[in-house]
Amino acid sequence: MGRDVPALVFTREDRRRYRDKMHTDLEVLARMLHESGFESERPHVGLEIELNLVDDHGLPVMRNTDVLRAIADPAWSSELGRFNLEINIPPRELTTGGPGAWEQAIRDALNHAEDRASAVGAHLIMVGILPTLRESDVSESALSGDPRYRLLNEQIFAARGEDLRITVDGVERLSTYADTITPEAACTSTQFHLQVAPRQFADYWNAAQAVAGVQIALAANSPFLFGRELWRETRIPLFEQATDTRPEEIKAQGVRPRVWFGERWITSVFDLFEENVRYFPALLPLCDDEDPQEMLDHGGIPQLGELTLHNGTIYRWNRPVYAVTGSGPHLRIENRVLPAGPTVADTIANGAFYYGLTRALVDEDRPVWTRMSFSVAEENLHTASREGIDARLYWPGTGEVPVTELVLRRLLPLAHRGLELAGMDAAWREPLLGIIEQRCVTARNGALWQAETVHHLEKAGISDRREALRQMTTTYMDYMHMNAPAHTWPVD
Repeated sequence: MGRDVPALVFTREDRRRYRDKMHTDLEVLARMLHESGFESERPHVGLEIELNLVDDHGLPVMRNTDVLRAIADPAWSSELGRFNLEINIPPRELTTGGPGAWEQAIRDALNHAEDRASAVGAHLIMVGILPTLRESDVSESALSGDPRYRLLNEQIFAARGEDLRITVDGVERLSTYADTITPEAACTSTQFHLQVAPRQFADYWNAAQAVAGVQIALAANSPFLFGRELWRETRIPLFEQATDTRPEEIKAQGVRPRVWFGERWITSVFDLFEENVRYFPALLPLCDDEDPQEMLDHGGIPQLGELTLHNGTIYRWNRPVYAVTGSGPHLRIENRVLPAGPTVADTIANGAFYYGLTRALVDEDRPVWTRMSFSVAEENLHTASREGIDARLYWPGTGEVPVTELVLRRLLPLAHRGLELAGMDAAWREPLLGIIEQRCVTARNGALWQAETVHHLEKAGISDRREALRQMTTTYMDYMHMNAPAHTWPVD
């Protein structure tokens, strides 16, 4: 969905032609996988971070066009809401320059953008859901100006035929309706990319699915939405509902949602793209001029434009990505489960844990996905989203245990081993995974700090929830800039 698309009205012929092209793309992908023509010798990792824009008081500002103009860097782009931005950190080999170099590059990019944004009256904040966001802030007028967002909004509501219902039962309860997809803009995430060889893709994707619940429990950072305290990672249910093309009757028929954990372990990346074509009608049936069969026959590298655009409108928590760069085609997994923030230090630690743990799980003699049902992995994800770092999750060989115990006893040693296998020595591993360890020892993360701080302010006499959220948000930003991990933040 990163490409520019024009404002259009689609015909029946457009949709038929697009479906035909997707089937052709799928055949070409199968041929490419069989011929093993993918770049995989020096696998890279990558990172995207979505951020919110706020004013001096921590309230959302609809200024992403002005801020992008001020930053003037192609690494930055708009997102769905006018109060959102996204930065794409250049890909790198995992151990190049050490994690300190990666962290510094990210901090330098964010600090530069903050300086430019402040000149036009805005500030950047990394947080899963902006705590000060109100329902009135996610109206149609908050959609970014790029035509692709309005087109996507039109197509989702054309498919759905009625307003979106958003209901979350947590510490408090939210039940509301939306007539645009803009509530999705409240969901700002960190997306870790991992390039893998085709023959290893299924194992890495399965591993990523198996650990998704653990990731969320440790890194939850979205406890508030529209003034209510809900799940510890409210992004998950909000995103699942805010882009749902299915009215209630279609849900009852068992039609799959576009925000999707999936339904089975896979044996090939092809399984995922085939599911996309089989189960999901096109939202944006825009055909390229390229003939992928002819391109491949003549030694070229097809872009598979229809297949990749369609893939961008299906929101798997671990999304397959096919891409072509100057060095050739490659496959990667886009890990989309984590919220943004709270700090760059937390983000890099989350990345180290994810990359190390999945590497170690792939190398096990009896992979975890052969010992755990897929439905249990999905249940872990939702349990972790509700309960955060206090969650009890299922893991083969241990049963249902506190996630902090599971990580300290079983998964953290595996993450160390995986990073060691990837070439990262102990001097680099210890500080990164030490943050994860201390998060578990203290049982504290961003979501818990946010909730406790708001409760503290309310007990101190601030009876207006919105004012408590505003004060918490400005304090959050101060600590975010200090870059001390969130488990060390005091509750004042």
